[in-house]
Amino acid sequence: MFPRDFYEILHIIGIAMLFLAIGGVATHAANGGNKATSQTRGLMGTVHGLGALLILVGGFGMLARIGFAHGTNFPGWLWVKIVVWLVLSAIVLLPYRKPALAKPFIFLLPLLAGVAVYMALYKPF
Repeated sequence: MFPRDFYEILHIIGIAMLFLAIGGVATHAANGGNKATSQTRGLMGTVHGLGALLILVGGFGMLARIGFAHGTNFPGWLWVKIVVWLVLSAIVLLPYRKPALAKPFIFLLPLLAGVAVYMALYKPF
């Protein structure tokens, strides 16, 4: 098993990759681009998917290293983080399908990140 810091680094790299991909797609769509005109669609899809995977592996790796027991119920703060992860994993599909949402994504993404960070730091429930 790797040390907690290793999983935290994986988690943070995954977050950077995920936000890079979502931001790139949202910016392209906000500037009038679509799937057909995207020259980096495959690359952004790969970066997004790999980022989502690293977030998941890093997050659950950290849970294991801090002593979270297998088979116990997830606390509320962890469920919130899982929902944020699911939203961020699916949201990359929307800018091309609904280009009007591309600009609001640029403001929504930091809010979702803030919710996830708040849950991780303060574990309110």
